[in-house]
Amino acid sequence: MRRLVALLALILALPLAVPVLGQDSLPPAPYAYQQLDDPALEAKAQDLMITLRCLKCQSQSIADSDAPMAGDMRHQVRTRIAAGEDPEEVRAWLVSRYGDYVSYKPHLSSSTWPLFAIPLLVVLVAGFAITRRIKARK
Repeated sequence: MRRLVALLALILALPLAVPVLGQDSLPPAPYAYQQLDDPALEAKAQDLMITLRCLKCQSQSIADSDAPMAGDMRHQVRTRIAAGEDPEEVRAWLVSRYGDYVSYKPHLSSSTWPLFAIPLLVVLVAGFAITRRIKARK
């Protein structure tokens, strides 16, 4: 009976071990940790990378993150800039691939306008409430 319970526990615990098999086993992309030879192009790449969000870390730029996905994104940025693409073209490609969330500099669009409007609305409502309170005290 004990063997049967142990076997059943092992069978039930096996799916918990499956995510370990999904770990990155590939080496990092060539330009993930290697700078471009041309200092001007590397400066363009660095300026762009600090404005792009790591999708795994979510609070770091891809320039600061050590996550494998951030390394892949750094490789893409450096490769595309070395190929002659403009940094804004690279940003547009990354936004089209990963969505607006990848950029720390969102563009005004139908899906991002609340990011710009809500803070202004909060300030206006707070100013109105403070003004009414001050007038009520007088």
